[in-house]
Amino acid sequence: MPRPTGRVLTLLELLQSGGTRTVAELADRLGVEGRTVRRYVDQLIDLDVPVESVRGRYGGYRLAPGYRLPPLMLSDDEALAVLLGLVAGRRAGLTTTELTANETASAKIRRVLPKHIARRLDSLLETLAFTDEPGELDRPDAGVLLTVADAVRHRRPVSIRYTDRDGRPSQRTLHAYGIVAHAGRWYVTGKDAQIGEDRTFRLDRIADARALPGSFEAPVGPDPAQRVLSGFATAEYRHEVTLRIHGTVEQIRAHLPASVARLEEHEPADGQDPAAERWLRVELRAERLDWLPRTLASLDRPFVIERPAELRDLVITLADRLTSYARRA
Repeated sequence: MPRPTGRVLTLLELLQSGGTRTVAELADRLGVEGRTVRRYVDQLIDLDVPVESVRGRYGGYRLAPGYRLPPLMLSDDEALAVLLGLVAGRRAGLTTTELTANETASAKIRRVLPKHIARRLDSLLETLAFTDEPGELDRPDAGVLLTVADAVRHRRPVSIRYTDRDGRPSQRTLHAYGIVAHAGRWYVTGKDAQIGEDRTFRLDRIADARALPGSFEAPVGPDPAQRVLSGFATAEYRHEVTLRIHGTVEQIRAHLPASVARLEEHEPADGQDPAAERWLRVELRAERLDWLPRTLASLDRPFVIERPAELRDLVITLADRLTSYARRA
């Protein structure tokens, strides 16, 4: 159901279409009662919108002759926030029966934005990808995000000032392939020109971004979202873990997604159902191991720990603790 603020804006749009609208008509269009329409009209008047009351048999409400809304003036940050909110709504399935409401709203907003902002936002919407990991997105720096998006769209190198997780600053030249929203954070994936290897960078750790002259060819292969997930699964961490788990791919992925672990999927034996349970090798890297015993317990599938031995000890400790709890009267 629309929020009251949304209905007030819808009322204003109805009045802007011209003519006098009866209370009954407005109530029907807004899905409210007549007294609620009058309350919404009072709110518009409080906002200095000149709504006139017309008396008589065919009376109702209309806008004062000659009144027009002022042009929509949004900063880069404001426009970015609005359009990304609409994109998130589309991904959440917030649609009407005939048209996607957020698509029409997005088109209206872009139509009245200054051209330079509209072009930059279009670049972002064309280059943005999402993974399946949920999370409320943080707020990136609008200038950095839009500059990187423009570089992705036009295949231009971009110079970034980056601070890694250990606090070490560096200046890098990046051939950016795409921007990815994952688990509440923003990432850019591309080739680090200095070392000639693919890297993934968190956007909130980029202090400055500047487009450079020249161009590059994007490589064939996995899309940006898959590159980011693969990078997470193979990143260098303190512990390297190798497991063998008996189950289906779906069962394992439900607890160890692609952003966490790499799954070696061998071809099933002759006559074996590809969807059947079988032994699969799982590899992952982690800074800490304390979360893995609980994950393996929730997976509830037979498993073998190949390495490290420390993980085996943690699983045994958890099992002993649960056993002691279960035996208490």
